Amino acid sequence: MTKDWDIIITNKNHLWSIDIKELWLYRDLLAMYVKRDIVTFYKQTILGPLWFVIQPLFTTIMFMFVFGGIAGISTDGIPQAVFYLGGLVCWNYFQDCLSKCSDTFNANQAIFGKVYFPRLVVPLSIVISNLIKMAIQFCLFIAVYLYYFASGINFHINATILLVPLLIIMIGGLGLGFGMIISSMTTKYRDLRFLITFGVQLWMYATPVVYPLSVMKDTYPKYIWVLVANPLTAILETFKYAFTGVGEFNWFYLSYSFLFTIVIVLIGIIIFNRVQRNFMDII
Repeated sequence: MTKDWDIIITNKNHLWSIDIKELWLYRDLLAMYVKRDIVTFYKQTILGPLWFVIQPLFTTIMFMFVFGGIAGISTDGIPQAVFYLGGLVCWNYFQDCLSKCSDTFNANQAIFGKVYFPRLVVPLSIVISNLIKMAIQFCLFIAVYLYYFASGINFHINATILLVPLLIIMIGGLGLGFGMIISSMTTKYRDLRFLITFGVQLWMYATPVVYPLSVMKDTYPKYIWVLVANPLTAILETFKYAFTGVGEFNWFYLSYSFLFTIVIVLIGIIIFNRVQRNFMDII
């Protein structure tokens, strides 16, 4: 008797290939992982999903006290709450995607060694589940934004706001790409796991989250290229510019970030596909 198999597992695919059809067949597993990531975050907690709001809210208050009050760093005339919260919404999404995707192989080695499914499902589920978390924090940002708007603050909303969905996709892509690269490298070099938290903290201060790009241009004009080389810089500056009309919006910088995102995702997929074939022998 002959049988037509629904799925044929093979290891002869190219390193850069993505089997979209196979990922679609495992969409239920992807949805299950997304649900698991969200539920386990606030399971056995008293406040539950409110932590999605509390964390950026208290961090914003701390930034207002430290950077806005004590350090006296300018926000280009934007209300401090709107400025810091706008940066945190974008940064938290990137940080969560990067940190969790970078632990894909180590955190899932038990299930990866027992059953087959497209390994790319796991980092994709992380990006999607964190997108839901970002949506909640984005609603908080909009609430604060509308409060100041109703208070008489004249925000100059512009057509750049149409780019916000693209900016969010780019942030998720950067977190996914870098996360897959780091996860693949940590299967062999465990030391990288200890450097991620420290490295991400330093990266935040190299990104205009707590300061506008204009401040760095006035203070350290010789080193502005370092910030511009950071692909997140143009994304965050464009995000703030879209809602306030204040900040640095440059098509060249944004195009660089877009191309950088595509390249880093492709590199991440190549390395991820290469490591997933034999990582159980290494880990």
